[in-house]
Amino acid sequence: MDIIKIIGVGLIGLIIIIIMKQYKPDFVIYVSLIVGTIILFMIMDKLNGIIDILTSLSNKASINSEFLVILLKITGIAFLTEFAVSICNDSGETAIANKIDLGGKIIIIAISIPIISALLELIIKILP
Repeated sequence: MDIIKIIGVGLIGLIIIIIMKQYKPDFVIYVSLIVGTIILFMIMDKLNGIIDILTSLSNKASINSEFLVILLKITGIAFLTEFAVSICNDSGETAIANKIDLGGKIIIIAISIPIISALLELIIKILP
């Protein structure tokens, strides 16, 4: 049960943060970053398994591998953006968090243009 390990790391980090807020509040953000990084490393092998499954399914379905790469990039950008936004919000920097969120959304739209254009071309071919 990997989720129990992840929850355990998160709760231990939370306890450390609560204790550190009383004595060294400047170091709270560092503990939050370290805990977040540990959790990300804990889920990396699961992510590799998901990528392998998606790759084999796209090969079987004869889906353009470029689209799969784009979808994986979009997913990675979304996760990293959410991680950064959460850290900024935890630090009380909501203005920066909003800008990071907006930047992530714009980059996702820019990266998804090939998929959107392929979809539109398919629709145009289907319509008389």
